[in-house]
Amino acid sequence: MRALANWWDSVELWITQLAFPLQVLGAIVVLLPLCAGVAVLADRFADAVDSAIARRRPSRSGRPEA
Repeated sequence: MRALANWWDSVELWITQLAFPLQVLGAIVVLLPLCAGVAVLADRFADAVDSAIARRRPSRSGRPEA
């Protein structure tokens, strides 16, 4: 675990020594796909929960759903 912490410290030091535009570019390259992936997963999870709730709840019109 100590080796992983030392590696991360060296990566962090390298990133902080880069010029600011390169730091921003690096953050965009890493965070944009990561955030997009989390958003897609959250959307699918919300759809699944919504579908599960809709299947358990009776329809409001009194007729069974088709």
